[in-house]
Amino acid sequence: MVFDNLYQGHRQAVHPDALFVQGDLADHDALAKLFVAHPDFDGIMHFASYTLVGESMQQPLKYLRDNLVNAANVLEQAAQYGVQRFILSSTANLFDEPERTPIDEHERIVPGSPYGESKFFVERLLHWFERIYGIRYVCLRYFNAAGDTPDRGEDHTPETHLIPLILQVALAQREHITVFGDDYPTRDGTCVRDYIHVVDLASAHILAMENLDRVGSRKYNLGNGTGFTVMEVIEAARRATGHPIPHIIGPRRAGDPAVLVASSESIQRELGWKPRYPDIDAIVQSAWAWHRTHPHGYKH
Repeated sequence: MVFDNLYQGHRQAVHPDALFVQGDLADHDALAKLFVAHPDFDGIMHFASYTLVGESMQQPLKYLRDNLVNAANVLEQAAQYGVQRFILSSTANLFDEPERTPIDEHERIVPGSPYGESKFFVERLLHWFERIYGIRYVCLRYFNAAGDTPDRGEDHTPETHLIPLILQVALAQREHITVFGDDYPTRDGTCVRDYIHVVDLASAHILAMENLDRVGSRKYNLGNGTGFTVMEVIEAARRATGHPIPHIIGPRRAGDPAVLVASSESIQRELGWKPRYPDIDAIVQSAWAWHRTHPHGYKH
């Protein structure tokens, strides 16, 4: 079952075999009715969240309050109806100032924004719901989610993710891509980020749910363990599209660390997870295959 208010989602992206219910997690009564009608859920995967880091710096309560309260509303119903498995979509924005790279689960948590802080709040909420109600959980801390499948792709408004923005240049929807800073201490001066394909994220969620009773509550960092610079992503898009994709160099953005790369050794060791899309070319090619046939997202 999918419960979504479609604030940033699309009805067309829901799998045809899933039962879809349009509703808002802030609507306590609607959520209660859902659990009354379906009191025997095996588990919950919680993806719902406001997710724009920049917006969270301008509207902090939208994130610090709403992301927490909406998650609490779900957990309240889970506790009442005895749902004992919960998978949280968390974030690499917990690690704004990593002391070590690749970043593992023992890295100190220094959220980089109210968005990151709101995810940490929910992780702490889960800690207490396990102690009090016995709800087991896995927090999956995504690094840069990317890539598409033939049927489903990225379609955000506004679009903030690097790969779709680059592909908009190849689709003649923007003249160039702006690179924010080229003087970082990296191999080509641009920021290094860890990109993970959405299919690999999905497989991690399934493994986490299937193994939760065996391994117990866990926190896992999810990435490929290999970082790519902004310019390397642009070059991969040039290869995939055959388009020159002009770029310009802009100033650094405040708060952008030079390198963010995940260590996913824990989930690989404990759950047998392994990325199917470990290289940036495969990730970008999958994105281009969807965007060139859906140049305006789910509208066409």
